[in-house]
Amino acid sequence: MLKNMVTSLVEHERIVTTTHKAKEARYLADKLITKAKGNDPLHARREINKIVTTAEAQTKLLNVLGPRYQFREGGYTRILKLAQRRKGDNADMAVLEYVDRPGEIRAARPPAALQRQVESLSDVLQALGIEDPTSISKDAQVKEI
Repeated sequence: MLKNMVTSLVEHERIVTTTHKAKEARYLADKLITKAKGNDPLHARREINKIVTTAEAQTKLLNVLGPRYQFREGGYTRILKLAQRRKGDNADMAVLEYVDRPGEIRAARPPAALQRQVESLSDVLQALGIEDPTSISKDAQVKEI
């Protein structure tokens, strides 16, 4: 069950599940990112293959998620508890998602290594590959008359 849940998390980068399952899956998801960041891609692929069930998710871990979190030392996932419980058994529900991804619910703080190296917020966003919303030129904005 946890292997399928982690595979879905890698594919979709966000899943909704019970709080207890999210806490268990978080451990595996963080370990996978750490393995994907490693120096030996063959060994990493073999270790990831033990947990992730699809080849597409394995490739995404090594080619997309590993480089995305290269400067982050840990804390690749977050759990956000939902207010509404599940109807059938009244279980606590939560969202398990990766941080620093497009369309995330709440923006994450930049990694500590990037906070020390750069001076402004726009530099941090640029280093993470996120477009700074304050840098949009006035010509690109729609003028109302």
